[in-house]
Amino acid sequence: MRHSFKVMVSFIIVFLLMVGTAAAGGAEKGEYLIGFKNKGDAQKFEGEVQHEFDNFPVLFVELPKNAVEGLERNPNIEFIEKNEEVELLSQTVPWGIPFIYAPEVHNEGFFGQGVKVAVLDTGIAPHPDLSIRGGASFVLTERNYTDYNGHGTHVAGTIAALDNSIGVLGVAPAAELYAVKVLNAIGSGTLSSIARGIDWSISNDMDIINMSLGGTSGSDTLQEAAESAYNSGILLVAAAGNSGESGGTNNMGFPARYSTVMAVGAVDSDSNRASFSSYGEELEIMAPGVNIHSTYLLNGYATLSGTSMASPHVAGVAALIKNKHPDLSNTQIRQRINSTATYLGDSNYYGNGLVNAEKAAQ
Repeated sequence: MRHSFKVMVSFIIVFLLMVGTAAAGGAEKGEYLIGFKNKGDAQKFEGEVQHEFDNFPVLFVELPKNAVEGLERNPNIEFIEKNEEVELLSQTVPWGIPFIYAPEVHNEGFFGQGVKVAVLDTGIAPHPDLSIRGGASFVLTERNYTDYNGHGTHVAGTIAALDNSIGVLGVAPAAELYAVKVLNAIGSGTLSSIARGIDWSISNDMDIINMSLGGTSGSDTLQEAAESAYNSGILLVAAAGNSGESGGTNNMGFPARYSTVMAVGAVDSDSNRASFSSYGEELEIMAPGVNIHSTYLLNGYATLSGTSMASPHVAGVAALIKNKHPDLSNTQIRQRINSTATYLGDSNYYGNGLVNAEKAAQ
């Protein structure tokens, strides 16, 4: 017959409790969890038991604090610990979000609501900190838009990680994310897949396209796709590239180099250009791109660096502006972002400067 664990504690424990209680003379009590080596060690417990656990030999009890030391010396006890309070793991704000003054726009009630952002990347993985509205895959060997690489999920989090009690916060947490897979699980794609992703974005009335991708050579097809999207009213944002100091006077990648695309370079938390960030006359705007914490695979989070991490900051700012000023065209939003940027230096290396969400959304 199973004996109640409430009355199963060794005689020595009862003795220690009685001594402790007598010595305490009304001393302050505390809540503790007592773990026993096995149930057979105990016979009777006369303390104030709050709860007995069914599946492991632990009691939740209330004890005089000066009785604890004696209990800890008992060889039949595995452990005794205070019933400490724990708190919900709260949401953290990656450094780039306040650095570009996005919370100031949030405080006005604008979070990117109703703005459609297409993330042309490796897809987006299901994640409790992301709300994916839909998408498509143009990778022949991966027919769904789920991310198997992590890059696209990270980019998506910077744009629109939810304003909730977990994880991280995105620049535009209420923006509508669309996963448009144009790169495969190892992060490579084709001109055709990217062009198809842009074409899909036009057909599905996207407001913003983020392309944290690029190559060293241009393409007539890709240029025409970008022009078509821009002429349809979509704002295209792309990573400038990670070529660092190589390439002479201009090492900008494509499609960022096209005139219809906003080219985004990366800075660190001191507003210094990241050593890897590409440069050239087409460079348009800078954003945080070093040690950026965001959503990742398996419901996790990761810290990455690159102009791929800078571009979604600008896409998120564009979503905030579009939310606050829905009648603005893509060219007007682009002009606001550029004209309100914080000057950082030589435009060949810093474009118009650091994006400032608060000023751009005024």
